[in-house]
Amino acid sequence: MPRPARLAACLVLLALVGSAGAQTVDRPALGPAPAFQPPAVERFELSNGLPVLFVPKAGVPLVQVDLLVKAGAVADPEGRGGLASLTADLMDEGAGGRTALELADAVDYLGIDLTSRADLQSLQVRLHTPVSKLDSALALFADVALRPTFAEAELERLRASRLTSLAQRRDESRAIASVLVDQTLYGDASPYGRPTSGSPASVGALTRADVEAFHDAAVRPGNAALVVVGAVDRAAIAPRLEALFGAAAWPEGGAGGALAGGAVPEPTQVTGREVYLVDKPGAAQTVVRIGRVGAARSTPDYAALQVLNTILGGSFTSRLNQNLRETNGYTYGAGSSFSFRPVAGPFVASADVQTDVTGPALAEFFRELDGIRTRVPDEELAKARNYLALSFPEPFGSVRGTAALVGALYLDGLPLDAYDTYTRDVLAVTADDLERVAAEYVDPAAVAVVLVGDRATIEDEVRALDLGPLQTLTIDDVLGPQE
Repeated sequence: MPRPARLAACLVLLALVGSAGAQTVDRPALGPAPAFQPPAVERFELSNGLPVLFVPKAGVPLVQVDLLVKAGAVADPEGRGGLASLTADLMDEGAGGRTALELADAVDYLGIDLTSRADLQSLQVRLHTPVSKLDSALALFADVALRPTFAEAELERLRASRLTSLAQRRDESRAIASVLVDQTLYGDASPYGRPTSGSPASVGALTRADVEAFHDAAVRPGNAALVVVGAVDRAAIAPRLEALFGAAAWPEGGAGGALAGGAVPEPTQVTGREVYLVDKPGAAQTVVRIGRVGAARSTPDYAALQVLNTILGGSFTSRLNQNLRETNGYTYGAGSSFSFRPVAGPFVASADVQTDVTGPALAEFFRELDGIRTRVPDEELAKARNYLALSFPEPFGSVRGTAALVGALYLDGLPLDAYDTYTRDVLAVTADDLERVAAEYVDPAAVAVVLVGDRATIEDEVRALDLGPLQTLTIDDVLGPQE
């Protein structure tokens, strides 16, 4: 076809497409969220009382086995910050007579995933394996959980890596802001107010004896549970678990010692509004965190708070993101979250904004925090409820996701059927419920405003907003002097 003819044909085609696109398309209205019944969790115990939370999941021949220990960073003894996380990191660096390299080779040979880690509330050993490799994988899993080597060479290697990470944290505005938010809301007296990774001083002082003592005190039947999800039945898995984790297999009966830490005091709520500005000269962005104490996972307001946060900052179409990102272009993303824990965790609204719009961005943050306390329109409420109800089943589609959700019930001390009513509870949330929880949990007049940015550029515009008393800090004030 000659070039002019091709051009004419393209123009005709574009005209037809444009004409079709201009037509009104009838789309069916979204109906109610379909009913979803989470899988039932079966609980049984091994001979030493270690609970097993079991969910059979036929189909893909995979199994997830997690050992969950209620001893994370909250159990770090005073002056031994970072002990739980360092202990967990060392557990899969040599175990059961294997060196770190030999253990890694065995894991790779089987084609499995075997990891250990600790967070604020727990220490976890996780195994993801094909059913065909289950016996060999479980043996390695038990060695990592119960018989880690804690070799001095590996301890020194991980210590050096941890100290490097802590030094690098001084250049990371988000990390600085996170530490300061926790310090401000909870204080040094609470485990929630201290970094899970510890400080250079505390990590530098940790010894192999500290690590061994923490492991022996934490990893014991009365302080742990096994979560098993996958294509295996109870009759097949129970004797395997008994052989590897029952009374006869647990070192010295699993008695252990007493954990030195673990108690989390009830936090005191923020009573006023104060601004903390951490100077990071030359920063291209200002990290903004606006926080206050939120709610415990056990709160009866859980469903209402989930819906409220979805509208405020918990989804891409949330008010905060649409305002600060889509409408004003101040940031790549803005949001908010409630950290639900056994004791009330923080509520934080956050964004990293361009330095030259720090003042306007803060003003928009408070516009939205004020706005969420007024009655939410029915259409916006329905959208948030459906978003949560429709996304809820997704994690249950994999053995990993199912195990994580079941494990959260154990760690948070909730009944094993707690998910059965989740969708119903979310869909029952009303506008009145949102007004009530917003008034209680989102108070813009009682928040800590944490800013990490270039003080010389942003201080005047922040002061002009008159948000409250402004305290200027250095990075050393937050993280301590550089060592």
